[in-house]
Amino acid sequence: MFGLNYIDISLIVLYFIIIFGVAIYISFKEKLGRDTSSYFLGGRDMGWFVIGASLFASNIGAEHLVGLAGSGASGGIAVAQFEIISGIILLLLGWVFVPFYLKSGIYTMPEFLEIRYSKGARIYLSLISIIAYILTKISVTIAATGIIFEAIGLDFWSGAVAIIVATGLYTMLGGLKAVLYTDMIQMFILIISSILITWIGLRHIGGWAELQSTAGPDFFSIWKPLNHPEFPWTGIIFGAPILGVWYWCTDQFIVQRVLAAKDIKNARRGAIFGGYLKMLPLFIFVIPGIIAYALSQKGILSYGSADQAFPSLVRTLLPPGIRGLVIAGLFAALMSSLSSVFNSCSTLFTLDIYKKIKPQSSEKRLVMVGQIVTFFLVILGVLWIPFIDNISNRLFTYLQSVQAYISPPIAAVFLLGIFFKRLNAKGAMASLLTGLGLGTARLYGEINKESLSGSFFYLSNINFLHFAILLFVLCVAILILVSLLTKEPDYTKFENITYNKTTLFDDKQDVWLSALLLIIIISTWVFFS
Repeated sequence: MFGLNYIDISLIVLYFIIIFGVAIYISFKEKLGRDTSSYFLGGRDMGWFVIGASLFASNIGAEHLVGLAGSGASGGIAVAQFEIISGIILLLLGWVFVPFYLKSGIYTMPEFLEIRYSKGARIYLSLISIIAYILTKISVTIAATGIIFEAIGLDFWSGAVAIIVATGLYTMLGGLKAVLYTDMIQMFILIISSILITWIGLRHIGGWAELQSTAGPDFFSIWKPLNHPEFPWTGIIFGAPILGVWYWCTDQFIVQRVLAAKDIKNARRGAIFGGYLKMLPLFIFVIPGIIAYALSQKGILSYGSADQAFPSLVRTLLPPGIRGLVIAGLFAALMSSLSSVFNSCSTLFTLDIYKKIKPQSSEKRLVMVGQIVTFFLVILGVLWIPFIDNISNRLFTYLQSVQAYISPPIAAVFLLGIFFKRLNAKGAMASLLTGLGLGTARLYGEINKESLSGSFFYLSNINFLHFAILLFVLCVAILILVSLLTKEPDYTKFENITYNKTTLFDDKQDVWLSALLLIIIISTWVFFS
């Protein structure tokens, strides 16, 4: 138990009052009879600060926060490579993808694939995304909710149901605008609470130099050798960006935020701001894990598994008041991720599936369908709870790895689709289905690799980042080859959403902001080499 007193509890209650107050205000201000643009894309009038804050908050779930600290406690800062590389990929989102997305006027990522390729590509991505959201994002967030409530000393069922229902309610009523504004508040709480943990932890260990001395140099080496089981440098340089392009540039869960921007400049600057925020996790999520490890070496702190490092820091080091603020930060991480997945999933179902079946549906009816879908997602989330304890850690890991195996073909068709007009629908579908088949085979092989041998064992045992590289290269080759061997596409369908030399680098201030972010990234790599 975290041992909360009345100051902590008061801060947690205040957090909930603020979040629900903002959500309810947005809900009533926007009114329920709005159109699809207002409900699913926040009226397309959002500014860069809200967009960047929401990109960060929706990405950082409680399991993310606890997991980064746990990885820091067990192996050092190498896990932060994914956070740092995200900064580069967010620049790619802002400069390369955003202009095409906003020019096309799309609501969803599958809709973009239909404009660029075909209806089949749209249906594929819609179904894959919805299934992945339910099996991975919703289930993981619910599991993290239960763990946190149990750590506080409250009942798993009560806590999980309360968070799911409350988050679903304001998401259902307020749409994306409510999600964006609550994300912005949650971003501040997340960052402030995490900075406090880092600062207090460094004080207890005796400062930065003492932390490095106690943990050892290997904990502060961000580059790992080729044979490292988790983070080989080749996988980080060539594999992680592939997963990053899929997640940050093509996943509805993330991209829906930039689609809500009032114009291209605000969308791009929001992505750049999000890139700056992604430089923080190394220092405010991973470093606290290393602090926990160093304190355990000194006998000041004790914990069981690495994932208990973060709760142990909160329980042992933080004084009343700050402890409550940090717990509020955990709730912020939970609710921002959950509201985002609820909203994105309802958007995909309503606009990519229901609207295709019922094309004559009115705007009001589509909004109502989106709200009903959110309601059923809440019910589904509650029904998931009894199964969470019965899902083994191994199976949970496999569910998460699904995303790594479906992402290379999706990244390929989006990235190449923007730059090469000759690519067509047959090439896209061949690439997507090949990637799905090989990704599924890899997942099956990973589960059963003890009974495999030869090349099948190698492909099932190879580092997942290296596998992502191989799969991406193969999917690119199939996309290009099949397209060249089949009929040319109708270029008039997508001539405004493919690359031309006037599209990029048209704002000097954003160019300098982007250059500065790249300098920060390179400096971080050099400092921790």
